[in-house]
Amino acid sequence: MTQTAAASWANRFPPAALVADRRAFMFRRLTPALVLSLAAFSLTDLARSQSPELDFNKLSLVFREDFDLDLSVSPWGPNTRWIAHTPWHGDFGDAQFVDPRPGFPFTVSDGMLRIEARKNGNGKWESGLLSSADENGYGFSLKYGYFEMRAKLPPGPGVWPAFWLATVADKTRPPVAGLEIDVLEYYGHNPVAYQTVAHLWEPDGKENREMGYSPHQISVLPDQLTKDFNTFGVMVTPEWIVFYLNRREVARDKTAPEHQRPLHILLDLALGSGFPIDKTRNPSYMYVDYVHAYKFLHD
Repeated sequence: MTQTAAASWANRFPPAALVADRRAFMFRRLTPALVLSLAAFSLTDLARSQSPELDFNKLSLVFREDFDLDLSVSPWGPNTRWIAHTPWHGDFGDAQFVDPRPGFPFTVSDGMLRIEARKNGNGKWESGLLSSADENGYGFSLKYGYFEMRAKLPPGPGVWPAFWLATVADKTRPPVAGLEIDVLEYYGHNPVAYQTVAHLWEPDGKENREMGYSPHQISVLPDQLTKDFNTFGVMVTPEWIVFYLNRREVARDKTAPEHQRPLHILLDLALGSGFPIDKTRNPSYMYVDYVHAYKFLHD
């Protein structure tokens, strides 16, 4: 081997001490928070890989929104697939959910829904929310089954996108406790995790904490949720509420016995949730590939 060739070989395969020094230098560049995040992700990802995949042979598709056609939406219904507000007339967050108008806050192109959050001419934030049922309970709802959204989330601090379910209204019957299932809540200042949680609400609006529901923090790779599309799902049975990421189980809770009425679907691009929005990107976009719901074949 010539001296030049030997030098080239040495550069390709440096001494072990030099490799160790380089690895130590790279490790020192990792922040403690990132190291902990990567460690948490490794453990949870291993558990996910060992969890069984969803068996769609036991499910039947009953709600299919692929955004292949113009979005069927109105402020309050009826006669549209979606309404643009919560059925109980309750906005939340630091962006107002506005009535849809051409080009804002919803656009559909090439089989993709885009929800946009941006400041209006007065410097106030506006954004969009979709609900599959209206204040009278008209629209799509399902008591037990599997619900799924495939989406890419907006990056940056201040964004608070969500995919969730809530007990449908029924004004013909006495009010009962309602279940809320937050399949996805993402806080943009923390790009290595998202949250799932269930709530049980009494008719007077107070939260019933007897079920002991508390948030599940789901670790993900840095920017996984904002650079790529992922599926966020939940299976609701009489016994369990099972949360899924990319069709692998990530958490579960017991189903409250008070759950006696169907659930409707909501998705939104909210801002804030108590976190600053002074550095939130204007505009910010949430992209949704589809929203599906399945019933059990035995139902």
